[in-house]
Amino acid sequence: MTNLITYTLDGESKPDYKKIWMSDVVVVRNRNLFLGRKWKLIDVVTLLWILTVHLLSLFAPFTFTWGAFWAALCASFLSGFGITLSYHRNLAHRSFKLPKWLEYIFAYIGVQAAQRDPIFWVSIHRSHHQYVDSEKDPHSPTNGFWFSHIGWLLDSGYIVEKLKERKNVEDLKSQLFYRFIRSTYLYHLLAFAAVVYAFGGFSYLVWVVGVRITFTYHLTFLINSACHIWGTQVWNTGDLSKNNMLVALISYGEGWHNNHHAFEYSARFGLEWWQFDPCWFLIKFLERLGLATNVKLPTAAHKLKRSFTSPNNKSK
Repeated sequence: MTNLITYTLDGESKPDYKKIWMSDVVVVRNRNLFLGRKWKLIDVVTLLWILTVHLLSLFAPFTFTWGAFWAALCASFLSGFGITLSYHRNLAHRSFKLPKWLEYIFAYIGVQAAQRDPIFWVSIHRSHHQYVDSEKDPHSPTNGFWFSHIGWLLDSGYIVEKLKERKNVEDLKSQLFYRFIRSTYLYHLLAFAAVVYAFGGFSYLVWVVGVRITFTYHLTFLINSACHIWGTQVWNTGDLSKNNMLVALISYGEGWHNNHHAFEYSARFGLEWWQFDPCWFLIKFLERLGLATNVKLPTAAHKLKRSFTSPNNKSK
């Protein structure tokens, strides 16, 4: 996509109304990623961290060992489920309940995905659903593909500007565990990296920290970007959310994103038998053990309401 952009003083461009490649998504607020805006300290730290893990992963071909590879793969599964099962389905949407001790364990595993603390992550995600693909959406592709994919993470001023009052995580803020993680977040990442290095040396640091985090980052980022651009809409959600099978296959079922936006409370994203959703399998396993309770699923009435064939939707 080629754009001719004139930037305003606040870092946003005048809309050029160009479509993103091979999609019907129109960029109407093309936010500048680097120039023409103020950089805060947290933005610089975030950029340095992201660059560090990406640069670290470049050493992967030169430091490969089977031990480091399998350790990275196991850690990737754990941190991936920490995000989708804990941060997303359990904490952000309360799709099911867990005993507090298990909730905290899964949340701490999610911390090691290096996507900020649960309070920040959940607040941003709830804001995304509240303002999906509008001017206040934290990471809509209507601001441009790269902004929705990663640029918004580097622009804390945008979050403050668009979401001045984010009092949507009082349930987490009331818990000492989540307040502690928020105040000590970076130390947990550094401590884990130190343990990995002490255990396996530089090769393990490259694979378990660099490769794993880089891979997990882009799995999550594709949900914000690709799953609001490319794919199919089977439910009338009034937004850009799409079901993207390719993303779903590598993101523990998160790619069934139109399903999710239609029924955000649902613990199951892959609603059809053929829609692969391994996180749902884990939730069902926990339910059978009596550990996951109050597991929420969409009702037939709600599905009818969201259907494109619903009489209510046809009349709009």
